[in-house]
Amino acid sequence: MTYHPKSDFIAVMMERGFLADCTDYQGLDEALMSGVQTAYIGYDATAKSLHVGHLMNIMVLRWLQKTGHKPITLMGGGTTKVGDPSFRADERPLLGPEQIDANIDGMKQVFAKYLSYGEGATDAMMLNNAEWLDDLNYLEFLRDIGRHFSVNRMLSFESVKSRLDREQSLSFLEFNYMILQAYDFLELNRRYGCILQMGGSDQWGNIVNGIDLTRRVLDHEIYGLTTPLLTTSDGRKMGKSQGGAIWLNAEMLSPYEFWQFWRNTTDADVGRFLKIFTELPVEECDRLGALAGSEINDAKIVLANEVTTLCHGADAARTAEATAREVFERGGVGEDLPTLTLTAADLPISIVQLIVQSGLAKSGKEAKRLIAENGARMDDAPLTDAGLMIDADALASPIKLSAGKKRHALVQLG
Repeated sequence: MTYHPKSDFIAVMMERGFLADCTDYQGLDEALMSGVQTAYIGYDATAKSLHVGHLMNIMVLRWLQKTGHKPITLMGGGTTKVGDPSFRADERPLLGPEQIDANIDGMKQVFAKYLSYGEGATDAMMLNNAEWLDDLNYLEFLRDIGRHFSVNRMLSFESVKSRLDREQSLSFLEFNYMILQAYDFLELNRRYGCILQMGGSDQWGNIVNGIDLTRRVLDHEIYGLTTPLLTTSDGRKMGKSQGGAIWLNAEMLSPYEFWQFWRNTTDADVGRFLKIFTELPVEECDRLGALAGSEINDAKIVLANEVTTLCHGADAARTAEATAREVFERGGVGEDLPTLTLTAADLPISIVQLIVQSGLAKSGKEAKRLIAENGARMDDAPLTDAGLMIDADALASPIKLSAGKKRHALVQLG
């Protein structure tokens, strides 16, 4: 695309690789040039923490604020009760109000690290769509809002079509989700003058619905912008590791493990990830991403430090790097490694169980395979005996277990 943006926000989105599509580049660009504008991204409260898969869009909100505009983080206290069916093979499990509120509290902790909330013109707002969705009158909603939606058109959206093409059930409850999301945009525009909804490219159909509804009901000009769905260079979905989701809350994933995730980035992804997940100048991201051989590892440490500093603070990043250097370069036992503490009552225990309990394998079968393929080490020595039993004498001092070259854990006696 050859569009040359005038606004700082669109310029940043384009040059740093955040932009997949926009409903009207020129219209949005001119609106952003005319003064402070309000934009939002919605987050359903399906877990107690956001994960790395959300981080790209959190950075979009951060850049929106840094370029002089007002971000809204819309918590889906209402829509979480329905569940977004977009590109899912099955229906989401339904959560109760207490669990939804607890999840929102956990997610708020993450947003507070990236955005400045307050009463000022460009301060972020945190809203909850339960505020207007919980008390809707069903018949009024059908008459005033439902009449603007064409079922034929809703069936044509890729997120719905892909589910129906596979002959997987799509409940009427889920089918309503896109109407509720569209209604969110209408309400945010009506109440707060919000002119822009952003989200991943899988949200395109939902965003367009909201724009159409707002034009029909209020006759207001509003916009949509999507970010690309991020995959690693080897085709995997961003934010997943062998151990599961890479959470952004320290209680669910230690800052050290978070740092390690970024340190282990594939060489080909370093430059791209620096542009998206850090605030380093674009030229510096390109320079670091172009490093070759062992020098690319220095760039990965910069990436890990920058991302960890934003999410967990500079002290956590420094501690993680120091621990990694101690473990990898000097073969030491880093104090900040994930630690499993056993009691005398747990002993003796098999090495296979120890590998599973320390989080280095998901099952006994996987742990045995790790040992058979020479991928497991204890105190940096190869583990070859899957029948090995660990007793109190073996744990007189902490044991360092390793799976491959990059994943480690400590086991100690409490």
